[in-house]
Amino acid sequence: MTLNSGILRFTGCGVLALVGAFLPAGCDKKPAPTIGTPAPASGNPGTPTPAQAGKKTITIGVIAKSESNPVFQAAKTGAEEAGAELSKALAPEGVEIKIVWRTPVSEDAAVQAQYVEQLVSQGVDGIAISCTNGDLLTPPIDEAVGKGVFVVTFDSDAPKSKRLAYYGIDDVAAGKAVMQELAKAMGGKGGPIAILGGNQTAPNLQARIRGVKEALEGLKDRGFTLKNTYYHKETAVDGAAAVQQAQTANPEIAGWAMVGGWPLFTQNALDGVADKAKVVSVDTLPEQLDYVRKGQVQTLIGQDCYAWGHESVKILVDKIHHKKDPASQIMHFELAVVTKDNVEQYAGQWQHWLGKK
Repeated sequence: MTLNSGILRFTGCGVLALVGAFLPAGCDKKPAPTIGTPAPASGNPGTPTPAQAGKKTITIGVIAKSESNPVFQAAKTGAEEAGAELSKALAPEGVEIKIVWRTPVSEDAAVQAQYVEQLVSQGVDGIAISCTNGDLLTPPIDEAVGKGVFVVTFDSDAPKSKRLAYYGIDDVAAGKAVMQELAKAMGGKGGPIAILGGNQTAPNLQARIRGVKEALEGLKDRGFTLKNTYYHKETAVDGAAAVQQAQTANPEIAGWAMVGGWPLFTQNALDGVADKAKVVSVDTLPEQLDYVRKGQVQTLIGQDCYAWGHESVKILVDKIHHKKDPASQIMHFELAVVTKDNVEQYAGQWQHWLGKK
């Protein structure tokens, strides 16, 4: 999305999540996790159980884009719950999964690179990362892999790196789904549509726009046409202004295909627009759900932000502990389709993802 989501957690050198940008890489090192044998349990002196004899901690570092974005808070919940589930499943083997959260307060690829280096120096076994800048993060990812640390990217990839796998949205498929749902919302009767495109240089957004246009091509015989693609700074205010200005200048626009839900993070963004045009957008965050409730947005196409963290941890533990390669280097989740009929179901899901329930 582009709003490309955590609650700060102080573990080990977790304070670096706030001040890491001002500290040299590799500071506050701690020894790598080691395999140890605890003292024998009372009642069975000198005869440790198999689990005690092979007690092992697998440490996974998780680096999202920003603490302030709720989609990454959902990813943090997913990672921590995967760690707890896998620790329970592997307890008979004496294996515990530890999750170490390292995320900048706001998006900063240089700070992410520093966190990769710090986690490697601290002896983690694997790293899951959503890359603010894939090219900038490729060298530290490759260096980590060269030192025996497995890396999985989620949400935003570094495709040129030596990462083990990528887990996230299929952007082209998301764009196609937006256009297909918009056509349904418009009653299949055709008309000019506009695309809200965000940052013109963002590869993931360009892929979504390509998906919208590919789906639109198949609908031309039913009278659907493209008025224009409107790019803007990726803020709620700029997104809302772009929609309002375009709709005012082109009142014939009958549908909006939003490849990111930027305007929907402000109130009243679609006043004067929703009575003229149908709207379908990517993402299903709580603020966006209110627009569905009001009937100003007909459909939201959702990402599984929780699974970014949950599945990335599972992929890494499968590789580290079970020596199992992922089924594919590129893995996608099933897209969610949210309408008035199921909006409350997704509201409850976000309550869990954000740790409110």
